[in-house]
Amino acid sequence: MQNLVIAATESTPDVNFDFETGQFALRGESWPENAAAFYRPLLDALESWKPENGGQVEVNIALRYFNSSSTKMLFSLFYLFNQLAQNGQTVELNWFFDEEDDVSEEFGQELALDFTDLQVNLRAELVS
Repeated sequence: MQNLVIAATESTPDVNFDFETGQFALRGESWPENAAAFYRPLLDALESWKPENGGQVEVNIALRYFNSSSTKMLFSLFYLFNQLAQNGQTVELNWFFDEEDDVSEEFGQELALDFTDLQVNLRAELVS
């Protein structure tokens, strides 16, 4: 499967989905005018990916800012990763947040509660 790499813009994150290695990353800010249009190719690619059973998946999310419409799409993305975990993959989700951003930290805590098949790691640091 072809990797998905999208360069960041002012309102969309850097995307690097490496299907061969099972490494997935979003970094930057997410407040596109049409979040569904931006995230649909990511969701479609992840839905069509057929990893080897029992594989290791690492998801690194470092978003300085994301709006409410992006939140909905992120939950759709995490739902798909959770399904992979339910189907035998080990999925580690690293949620990077600015140590001074309580809202982002709480979002990461919510992910751990909502997606119980993911290994969610909250990583406080300066997100750039």
